[in-house]
Amino acid sequence: MKSLKTEYDAIVVGSGPGGASVARDLSRRGKKVLILEWGDNDPLKGKVTQIIPRAFTPGKSISFTPQMLGVIRAITTGGSSVIYCATAFDPPLEMLKKYGVDISAEAAEVREDVPIGPLSDTLMAAGPRHFLESAQALGYDAHRLNKFIFQDKCRTNCQLCSYGCPHGAKWSARNFVDEALENGAEMINFAKVEKVLVENRAAIGVEYRHEKETFQAYGSKIVIAAGGIGSPLILRQSGIPGTGYNFFFDPLVFVYGRIKGLGSGKAVPMSAGVHFPDDGIVMTDFNMPHLMKILFDLEVLKVRKAFAYTDVLPIMIKVRDDLSGEITKRGWVRKSLGRQDKLRLEKGADHARRILSNAGATDIYRGWMFGAHPGGTVKIGEHLDADLKTVFDNLYVCDCSVIPEEWGLPPTWTLLSLGRRLAKHLVAEDKVSGKTGFQPVVVMPENEESQELRTGSM
Repeated sequence: MKSLKTEYDAIVVGSGPGGASVARDLSRRGKKVLILEWGDNDPLKGKVTQIIPRAFTPGKSISFTPQMLGVIRAITTGGSSVIYCATAFDPPLEMLKKYGVDISAEAAEVREDVPIGPLSDTLMAAGPRHFLESAQALGYDAHRLNKFIFQDKCRTNCQLCSYGCPHGAKWSARNFVDEALENGAEMINFAKVEKVLVENRAAIGVEYRHEKETFQAYGSKIVIAAGGIGSPLILRQSGIPGTGYNFFFDPLVFVYGRIKGLGSGKAVPMSAGVHFPDDGIVMTDFNMPHLMKILFDLEVLKVRKAFAYTDVLPIMIKVRDDLSGEITKRGWVRKSLGRQDKLRLEKGADHARRILSNAGATDIYRGWMFGAHPGGTVKIGEHLDADLKTVFDNLYVCDCSVIPEEWGLPPTWTLLSLGRRLAKHLVAEDKVSGKTGFQPVVVMPENEESQELRTGSM
């Protein structure tokens, strides 16, 4: 067992939107921050050879439910924001206020801090235009969606959003991680945190695996931001056994149609959409790279259609699923869609078929189902207080796992706002305690006796 020779003001486990936001804001205030990230930090190249290990490694980044829904997350610096569609849905302010969490000020600050806005006419490609115009003609409340995109860097006729934008156009949590590192934060990649070290019901550090060795790092505050699957697993090993149950994973399905003359269909995915809040359904256009379409089509045995890409318009239907299921000890997602979940998916698919038909599409068919944004596994009001603190002092959580109710929408804007609010809280706590910044500590020599005294558990 090895220990780092520094005690940090904060250790942040995970570098997705929640963790990156906390790390960046604390480092800007002069705090000594360590980021521990399980995945790589290789430059984004927009290559399929990068997305496969990051998002399609069974048991790590992809899990299959008993109904064979693939639940995907990205294990890399920036988390799933590296492969997301960069869609900025407003945070659920009223829902969170019911639990004593008001992020309205932080949400407004995020809007000023990162690129948020609908695509320009130049970047609205043919596929999204067909979807938007057909939906509006049928009376749907369809509109362009807000995107986390630096539009001056975005390229038309591109399809690399889901692979990791190599042009720097798509904002991701990596932007905040980079800022944190510039401000003096440290990051260790390929560091898999196993548990939090707790003494006298207070978190004092974490234990993690790196290059086949076990290390311990110590900090005044510990923020777990390993995602809806990773965070409950860490917390269970740390003495909080009730996490990882009754969660959501936003099931989705694609409906495809062929529109003659559409062309390559390459576009920014989720450029336009329709939200049915009462039904818990959101429907958008969804360009995807051809290889992804091939894999998705083969899942439903559409062999001939798998290799048809030109003139094809995919529409994505994502629904708000009922809370249920569990994350197993090995990190697998054990959750089945209920009757209402299936009815929502089918209702959304009917809307999509209607829009495609109105746009002149033929060869309309439905694909298989997937899961996205697993969350609600470490809920505010159940496992956390309004400051995102656990039952242990100095131990916090900030990722999609904290969302207290089923929601059904992309969570990035919400997580950035929660991260900013948490950073403010941690800074305020330090002011109350009189701590102003990094303080070095003496680390005892590495031997069994010193480890027992330091961890209180060995």
